[in-house]
Amino acid sequence: MNMITRLAAGAALAMALTMGAAAPAMAQESSYKPGSVFVASSIEVLPGQFENYMDYLAGRWKTIQEFSKKEGIVLSYRVLRVNHARDGEPTLILLIEYKDYGTIAQKEAFGKKLDAFLAETDRIAETATASRGKMRELKGTMELQELVLK
Repeated sequence: MNMITRLAAGAALAMALTMGAAAPAMAQESSYKPGSVFVASSIEVLPGQFENYMDYLAGRWKTIQEFSKKEGIVLSYRVLRVNHARDGEPTLILLIEYKDYGTIAQKEAFGKKLDAFLAETDRIAETATASRGKMRELKGTMELQELVLK
């Protein structure tokens, strides 16, 4: 065997050994698994509108969340008040826990079911959204996924 052949054979052997050593690590299971998906919406309730907005949440918003739970889309939902909010922080956080990410087709199909359940059209839904604008300002939304430790 000449020198180049020996070097090539040595490199091939080293590569095979390295790949063999790495194989168990690549096959190792992760220490977590993906869990449910949360959407947290930061809401600034406008002055003098807290009770009106809470009425909306206890009415239409809750009805939508309960319907979503029955359909298996939503696992849980919460309305959280931010105590001692500092300047720029929201008044409320609306937290919705979803079973999983949905496809666009699934979201559209569910939207049609929800419209039928609420007996409303997109135009009526847009009007309802506009009326909430008088009560609150949406400051932002975060999407989070739970990582369930094994």
